[in-house]
Parts: sequence; structure tokens; C-alpha cells
Amino acid sequence: MPNQLLFTQFLNAHFAGPTDGLLRLFHIQPANPSAPISDTLSMELLVVAVLLVFFLLVRATLSVEQPNPLQHLAESVHGFVSDQGESIIGHGHETFTGFLTVLFLFILLCNLAGLIPSLKSPTADIVVPLGCALVTFFFYQYHGIRVHGAGYVKQFLGPVHVSIWMWLLSPLMLVIEIFSHLARVLSLSVRLYANIFAGDMVTLSFFSLIPLGIPLIFLGLHLFVSVLQAFIFMALAMSYLSLAVSHDH
Repeated sequence: MPNQLLFTQFLNAHFAGPTDGLLRLFHIQPANPSAPISDTLSMELLVVAVLLVFFLLVRATLSVEQPNPLQHLAESVHGFVSDQGESIIGHGHETFTGFLTVLFLFILLCNLAGLIPSLKSPTADIVVPLGCALVTFFFYQYHGIRVHGAGYVKQFLGPVHVSIWMWLLSPLMLVIEIFSHLARVLSLSVRLYANIFAGDMVTLSFFSLIPLGIPLIFLGLHLFVSVLQAFIFMALAMSYLSLAVSHDH
């Protein structure tokens, strides 16, 4: 069995049995029944737990007259995401602010986890960026259908209102658009995964060679890349939502 993080070992020691039972309900045989929980999954669960505690604390201590630092932080993050949504999506962006805020914070904390000793970035495993990309894909497709109904398919046919020739080209445009939308999933996944994986490897390599000094520079760079990639993922999700719900086609 490969070496696991201490938190992963703790989860497997206490929840391996229930996890095995849950997997077998879906006819999935874990490779290692004594340790079915991977480092990636344990880090995701940790990030989700941190976010849940954060949101619950903010809700429990919410105050108009005497807001505490946690409330200020939550309001700042919400305001930042809302402002970005207004500039990219425009009218009706409020509908998506909750989802986008959670998406941004989840990816950000996943990215930053690798900076903490004895933890790792779950986004350095392609499964996690792919999962985030698929959730984003289905989310904006759902809202595109919700807003436009059956007319949403027109976005996949090209500018058919221009001329009869565009109608003739619409089957080709449909195929191109389908591949284009699927390519968005690949683009979101690979961009996030490659940047965080590379950042983790470079930081780990320099720390193993030079314990102090230079590695701190790469820690700072990794911090910057983590924040930047979370923002880029969120901004692209906003862009796809804007295209899906827009009436200007």
C-alpha cells in the first residue's frame, strides 16, 4: 500500500468498512479494501468540511451592527464574485453567484492545501479538476435550457437567421459546436491540473534539495498560481454561463 497522508490514514482507520459497503452497493470493488479512501478524496472531504464550518460560523454569528472578521471575509468574497459576475454575465448574474462563490472557494482551498505540510493539493489529481469541469458543464447547459427552452439548440446551429445557406451548414455547425463544448471540459480540467501539479512538483523538488531560502520563492509563486487558477476557472465558468443564457444570438 502506498504511503498515505495522516488524515487519510485516520479516515481509513475509522471509515474503511462503511466506505467499502457503499462502494459495493454500486458494484465497485476497491483495490485495497482496508484503505479505500485515497489521499485525493480525503483532501476533498477536508476542504468541504472547512467550507461547511466557515459558512456555518458566518451564519451563526451574522450581525448587521457588529460584523466580525469572518463576516467581513465572507462579504468580501461574495462581493468580489458578484462584481465579476456582473461584468461578465450581466443582468441576472445574482442567480449564479452562490454556485460560483462555492466553486471558487473550493478550487482555491484545494489548490492551497499543498502549501500546508502533511497535506496535498487534490487539484493535482486530474480527477478533481475533471469533476469541477463536468459540474460546470452541466450547470451552464441546464441554465441554458432553463432560459431558452428548446430554442437553446439554436446556439449549436450557428447564425441560421442570416441566410438559407447557413441552414444548409447547420448540421456541420452542430457537430462543431458539440465538440467545442466538450473541449471546454478538457480545457478547464487540463489547465487547472497541469498548473497545480507542476507547482507541487517544483516546490517539492526544491525543498528536497535546498530546505530554506530559494524554496520560499517557489512557495510564493505557488500561492500566486493557486489564486490565479481558481480565478481563471471561475471567470471561464462565468463566460460559459453568459453565452448559455444570453439572448443576443
